[in-house]
Amino acid sequence: MSRFFHAGESDSDDTESDFSDELSASDSGDNSDSDSDDSGSDSDDQGAGKKAGRGRLWEGSLSDEDDDEDVVRVVRSAKDKRFEEIEQAVNTMDNKQKINDWVAAQNEFDRANKALQKAVGIIAQTGTPKFYVKAVAELEKAIQSALDKEKSASKKMNASNAKALNSMKQKVKKNNRLYEKEIQEYEKDPENYEGEEVVEVKPKVKKAKKVVVSDSEEGEEGEGEEADDGFTPVGAGGKTVEFTQENLFKKLREVAEARGKKNTNREEQVRILERLLVVANTPYQKIRVLLGLISTQFDFAAGLSGYMNLPLWKNAEKYLNSLLTILESNTGYAVKEDAPEEDDEDKDRSPENGETVFIQGSIVAFVDRLDDEFTKSLQNIDPHTTDYVDRLKDEVGLYSVIVRSLAYFNRLGATDAICRTTMRRVDHLYFKPDTVIAAVESATAALVPASIAQPAQDSSNLIHDLCVYLYKNASSLLRTRAMLCHIYHHALHNRFFVARDMILMSHLQETIHQADIITQILHNRTMVQLGLCAFRGGLIKEAQAALQDISGTGRVKELLAQGLSLQRHSAVSPDQEKLERQRQLPFHMHINLELLECVYLTCSMLLEIPAMASAGSNPDARKRVISKPFRRMLDYNSRQVFTGPPENTRDHIMGAAKALASGEWEKSIELINAIKIWDLMPESAKIKEMLGRKIQEEGLRTYLFTNASYYASISLEQLAKMFDLPLANTTSIVSKLVWNEELSASIDQISNVVVLHHVQLSRLQSLALGFADKASGFVEGNEKLLESKTPQQGERPKKGANASKEQGTGKQQQQQQQRTMGSRGGGRGGRNQFNNGLGNSVRGGRK
Repeated sequence: MSRFFHAGESDSDDTESDFSDELSASDSGDNSDSDSDDSGSDSDDQGAGKKAGRGRLWEGSLSDEDDDEDVVRVVRSAKDKRFEEIEQAVNTMDNKQKINDWVAAQNEFDRANKALQKAVGIIAQTGTPKFYVKAVAELEKAIQSALDKEKSASKKMNASNAKALNSMKQKVKKNNRLYEKEIQEYEKDPENYEGEEVVEVKPKVKKAKKVVVSDSEEGEEGEGEEADDGFTPVGAGGKTVEFTQENLFKKLREVAEARGKKNTNREEQVRILERLLVVANTPYQKIRVLLGLISTQFDFAAGLSGYMNLPLWKNAEKYLNSLLTILESNTGYAVKEDAPEEDDEDKDRSPENGETVFIQGSIVAFVDRLDDEFTKSLQNIDPHTTDYVDRLKDEVGLYSVIVRSLAYFNRLGATDAICRTTMRRVDHLYFKPDTVIAAVESATAALVPASIAQPAQDSSNLIHDLCVYLYKNASSLLRTRAMLCHIYHHALHNRFFVARDMILMSHLQETIHQADIITQILHNRTMVQLGLCAFRGGLIKEAQAALQDISGTGRVKELLAQGLSLQRHSAVSPDQEKLERQRQLPFHMHINLELLECVYLTCSMLLEIPAMASAGSNPDARKRVISKPFRRMLDYNSRQVFTGPPENTRDHIMGAAKALASGEWEKSIELINAIKIWDLMPESAKIKEMLGRKIQEEGLRTYLFTNASYYASISLEQLAKMFDLPLANTTSIVSKLVWNEELSASIDQISNVVVLHHVQLSRLQSLALGFADKASGFVEGNEKLLESKTPQQGERPKKGANASKEQGTGKQQQQQQQRTMGSRGGGRGGRNQFNNGLGNSVRGGRK
């Protein structure tokens, strides 16, 4: 037996020694056939060393088994394992998004969601992990920030990364809808979200000698947890916070004093007020807390989107409804802006002897802010997505708040608040059809108590009653807006003559330039709707006149607040552009600009083509332009060498105009009816029928103006047959032309023939017309010269030698002018002065 074996033997017990002896003996037997004793001895030594080492390992194992009674075995539950998997994916996703590796971030996001689905049973009991809520909330902000940087960056990211980023945007938006409430809680206090839990004071536990961690999922959940002894709720700063009836008003005053300060934690204020609302048990306390709670919801600064966060907006709406419910059920309390200050704000108050308790606050300001934030959100949401439709559904809830507030103000008799709220209600109704208004009123009646509002049976009567109240009680600005909304509603429902008479009697067009921009935009919308109403009624001339001022400018989007036109040499400052964007109307209030252009060009065609045919070669008559944009388009189209088939609305109208000018009225009708935009108008079949009839009538007038010089007489029956018109209509059209002296002709009623008169100008008449043209040119040139040489109002006279030279030149010109036209009596010049001078010369010649 070698010395190594002895060493192993001395370190072990008897059992180990015997077991080692047996192993060494076996090894010696195996090596008995070796050639030398030394080699056998070496072999024995090596075998003994190996067995001795194995014995020590087994010794440690046996020793652990002996001490097993002192070990505390901690089993990791299924919840811990699932949550650890989710947290690992979330951490990896955060690291990847920091280095803009959105492909990997997308994979980790999918992995985290899969792990979340596996743990759905656990989450149903414990709630969504807070680290996951925090991660997805921050991920949405990071994606938006990355998209903004990508737009402004000079170097774009690769295609796969960009594709993954866009895909992530849609996935995260859809995913976060499931956790809106949790994300809202996180956004209130991001710093303390994960740590804002119950602080547990645990008793000390005797430390175990060794801990064995098992990954078994079969262990019981919560094993090894300690009792909840020492449970103490604490605030964000680590101080114990208690809310009771005694300190309610004190805490409320502290929150009010902290508002507006630089380092105020708004999320903490909201949490405090929500806890105070739970503690409050009297109507006065609840009203005071709700007034502060609604105000704090509006204190949150707008984020990157530029409008109030949707959860915050809904919270404000909910609290405002709660406030109105309390005020409706407790008529002894009233919230007014001009309420007297309280002597003791920390004292609960209740109505005594039938007196009303007035509380300082402004509900109408809350309604205005809620409505404005709703409009801002619609301005900033893409109207071609489902998010816009989902957001638009909240309008019914907002409208019900307005109706409830209006009923409350009527009970108080607050005229100013009634007028402001009534105008808000009209703003939500005037542009909608009757069916939509009826649906909104029915939905509102279901949301508010029956004693407050009943669904309106007739939308026209509802709008009329609201506007008449504003006419009698509101300020000048609100009266103007109410009048425009009323006219718009009449025009929308094809009551053209009522709307026209209202706008003419109100004289709004004379003073509208003094109103604010919002009111001017409403005026432009009203005029456009009035023109469309006239067009639907077949009043082409009235429609063109109403649309001329808007459609003829080339700035239709800006005038109607439906977008900004991109101009090359625009001098608009960034601040001005921001203001214009804030004035944009939500998409559901837009007037279709393509339809508007189509109506305007069609009306211009029906008026311009006969006028151009009537002018003929007369230069003065050709200068009378009804629609400059239409003339410009027609001239451009006529100069084209090759004209293909029409592709858009303008091409159809230009082709129809050419066909109408050449007498091909059937082709003109076909091209006009082929425009698909007519399908957007109600009763499009009647619109097309009306346009066909108008084209036939204007084709007849154009034909007579163009070919009158080639006829001595023409039969009315022949004209009626050519243009497929009834004989009575044909006779009426020709009679109007003769009566208005547009056509030199007479009608022989016996033979039913139009006798055309050809008038040839004499030599003197031709010279007189030529002289009139030259005199007109002379007057225009003289006016331009006077404008360039006469100093404008506010200009200072020049000094020095140049000024003396210019003065001398001016005196010579003035003397020459006096010799030609007489003195400038009263400082008036121009065309009237020329006419006076010419008249004086003629009268002097007669003398």
